Amino acid sequence: MILYQRGALVCLFTVSFLLFFFPTDENFVCFTKHEPIGVCGAIIPWNLPLLMFIWKIAPALACGNTVVIKPAEQTPLTALHVGALIKEAGFPPGVVNIVPGFGPTAGAAVASHMTVDKVAFTGSTEVGQLIKEAAGRSNLKRVTLELGGKNPCIVFADSDLQLAVEEIQKGAFFNQGQACTAASRVYVQEQVYDEFVRLSVERAKNIVVGDPMDPRTSHGPQIDQRQFEKILELVSSGKEEGAKLEVGGCALKDRGLFIQPTVFSDVKDHMRIAKEEIFGPVQCIMKFKTQEEAIDRANSSEYGLTAAVFTRNVDRALSVSAALQSGTVWVNCYNALHAQAPFGGYKMSGNGRELGEYALAEYTEVKAITIKLTEQLRLI
Repeated sequence: MILYQRGALVCLFTVSFLLFFFPTDENFVCFTKHEPIGVCGAIIPWNLPLLMFIWKIAPALACGNTVVIKPAEQTPLTALHVGALIKEAGFPPGVVNIVPGFGPTAGAAVASHMTVDKVAFTGSTEVGQLIKEAAGRSNLKRVTLELGGKNPCIVFADSDLQLAVEEIQKGAFFNQGQACTAASRVYVQEQVYDEFVRLSVERAKNIVVGDPMDPRTSHGPQIDQRQFEKILELVSSGKEEGAKLEVGGCALKDRGLFIQPTVFSDVKDHMRIAKEEIFGPVQCIMKFKTQEEAIDRANSSEYGLTAAVFTRNVDRALSVSAALQSGTVWVNCYNALHAQAPFGGYKMSGNGRELGEYALAEYTEVKAITIKLTEQLRLI
């Protein structure tokens, strides 16, 4: 076992260094070592506080680093409870450090601290830009970002329409739409457009809204008043700009921060609800004619986190998946996340990857060692 120490932080490194040998010129041997980065900062969001906590600390610790993690100010208790479990499990002091606080203070301190060697952030694109700026102004620490999304779903006329409706609405309304992977831009081929809208409205009307502790409930409240008002303001913009409100679009009276699952049809690409990340239960349905048109419109966003394709044609599924500018493309499914598969975005949806083997690469430094072999030094 190797102890990595930085100041008062000590990490128990239980993963062996990986050695890779390369062929080189005569009389030289070259190999690489993957070593811990050092102190890794993590800043996580409020929408999935336990999942994001684990996604950040697991690869960091597996690669021998220490972690300073800042939970969202809306959801600090989850992180603190996990911290109590970490302490109970017997982690050495200083391996995992939890610092609750607000973004402009605690978050900014993590991003700009000179002895934090890497920072991983999940959240909005705007805050991600601030974190990169802080890293550049301090010690040029490595930064990985998992940011916003305005995720397109393309439904072709040959698809299983009932399956497409079900999977896309799971993506649109999961966690009350408060997910970076939310299926908020739905492009449906014109031959099946009307039927897709009808089935979507029918399904949305049957969603049970209420107390999250009630097993019959599948749709709870938004996180706070600010998010609640932002969603309703964007819904109002959709109506004002000419989209057709098919169902929902308003808050439940006398029920706190509950917003009905909302479906818009006749949405145009220039509308705010088709361009901005809503982070709420709003599904926007648009019509397309050709495959080329659908790809161009899907790629027209500044985001590139996830996308989905629904078709029975495997050639079309593969060609469209290759053409989409997204870090993840699901075919005939949605939100199919697996611990083995990398997750991350293109463009303004961030950089770097989480999960799987790709995540481990984000938490190690690669050192190349080249040795000249002489009579006095021979490889054993």
